[in-house]
Amino acid sequence: MQPKKEDLRKAVKWISQVKKYERPDAPNQDLVEEASRNFDLSPTDTEFLYRFLRGEVDAPGQ
Repeated sequence: MQPKKEDLRKAVKWISQVKKYERPDAPNQDLVEEASRNFDLSPTDTEFLYRFLRGEVDAPGQ
């Protein structure tokens, strides 16, 4: 089992890749909800993703 912080890093990377290469016009809400399910994120981590996409915080581990 991976530490939760690693799951959050993977979710950020996944969202960044999807927005850049696969679905650039996808709504952030859809991507965050999908990432939250795929990476089994907590509500706090999910809120972090929203803040990250709005440019309010840096990616984890930076």
